[in-house]
Amino acid sequence: MSRIKTFNLPDLGEGLTEGEILAWLVKVGDTIELNQPIVEVETAKAAVEIPAKWAGQVQAIHHPEGATVEVGTPIIAIDTDPGAGPLEAPSTTATPSGDLPTPSAASLAAVEVAPAEGMIEPGLIGGAAPGGRTAVLVGYGPRTTAAKRRPRKGAVPAQAPTPTPAGVDHEVVVGDIPAASSTTPAPQVHDRRGGAAGGLVLAKPPVRKLAKDLGVDLSTLTGSGPLGSITREDVQQAASGSVAAAEPVAVTSTATSAASFGADREQRIPVKGVRKLTAENMSRSAFTAPHVTEFLTVDVTRAMKALERLRGRREWRDVRVSPLLLVAKAVLLAVKRHPMVNSTWAGDEIVVKEYVNLGIAAATERGLIVPNVKDAGRLSLRELADALNGLVQTAKSGRTSPADMSGGTLTITNVGVFGVDTGTPILPPGESAILAFGAVREMPWVHKGKVKARQVTTLGLSFDHRIIDGELGSKFLRDIGDFLADPEAALLAWT
Repeated sequence: MSRIKTFNLPDLGEGLTEGEILAWLVKVGDTIELNQPIVEVETAKAAVEIPAKWAGQVQAIHHPEGATVEVGTPIIAIDTDPGAGPLEAPSTTATPSGDLPTPSAASLAAVEVAPAEGMIEPGLIGGAAPGGRTAVLVGYGPRTTAAKRRPRKGAVPAQAPTPTPAGVDHEVVVGDIPAASSTTPAPQVHDRRGGAAGGLVLAKPPVRKLAKDLGVDLSTLTGSGPLGSITREDVQQAASGSVAAAEPVAVTSTATSAASFGADREQRIPVKGVRKLTAENMSRSAFTAPHVTEFLTVDVTRAMKALERLRGRREWRDVRVSPLLLVAKAVLLAVKRHPMVNSTWAGDEIVVKEYVNLGIAAATERGLIVPNVKDAGRLSLRELADALNGLVQTAKSGRTSPADMSGGTLTITNVGVFGVDTGTPILPPGESAILAFGAVREMPWVHKGKVKARQVTTLGLSFDHRIIDGELGSKFLRDIGDFLADPEAALLAWT
């Protein structure tokens, strides 16, 4: 029986297919215990620590931090009996970062690394590179003679280039050899310092064609490309009149320089993990379930006063009480009065659920997640407050488990914490309703026949119109509003 056990990335629940390695908690050579956390992995739903299946010594780590690994792929090798003596040395060994085996000195010596500076654009020939080497295309050795084109049929062979005086740094530009020419022109020499002998400058054929089409004389330009070559941008700027003739360029301030819109001012963020799952779910839901959104503005002054009285009670003094608690209670009571809202579209049937797994949308550093309070309808108000507070704290710390985010039946998104009045939220897949709870603001409101300053909020309810028609959605939203307008009266009337 082999001492070396290979640990594969497990399925962390809900049919997840891959995970990103956030951090290794061990390194090669470490002695680990059974169930000791060895790696932190971010799945499409949460970041979780995975424990070791065996005790022993870490022999190899197959993937570096930041790598995305499919479920079932080996990630670490563990020697389960390190006291039995040394292992037979393998021919190649994995490194802790998951790199390939180190090449031998002989193989490294046989590799020629292209210079990082002074490189010539593809299509340009020539030039001494830093260190005295000649820059060439990969796969072609350096030449000591001038580059030539294959003569066309009937063309006169080109003469050898005229020797250049020592100390002159130059480039050879070879043009097409005209057919049936009685004389062969000598190669033109381009001075890298900006001048041009024979009226030619260093530029690619496409750039020359562009200059011809736009009527730009290349000999009047100072190139901004490698080795002073003329680029397409140089030609286009000259055509628009923004570049002067080939004279010493004056230094301009950054305030007057033209704005640039290139890749160097763009940021590319990989879409993976929680953000990738959220994008897939929102796209699927938005184009599958026919969404309808209704709005209701409510005077919640009495509800805010009720919260203040609740905070003053002795048994509630150590509990964080927020308006979200009363909104959650209002939703749970409204579901009891309208059970069809808590259901799922299942193709040929509608599944009405007698339990409410109440989801609370939470914004985290890794993206939007929606953990839920299991069977929230059975909880007392104090139990619901504790569950909501625990759920939010776990989400902020990034420790929400996949189980906490699965099985939701109805969701609340509290956009009011961002100072937003309301929104048109998209349904989480498999749910038929989601409520947006807006900011509570002091606003002028007609109360008992007089305009007074009252605390007001706006609710937005999105629902699946295949299940919930306008009447049912309106009644459900109205009941939530009635509870928030007068929670004590609603509790007496409905319970």
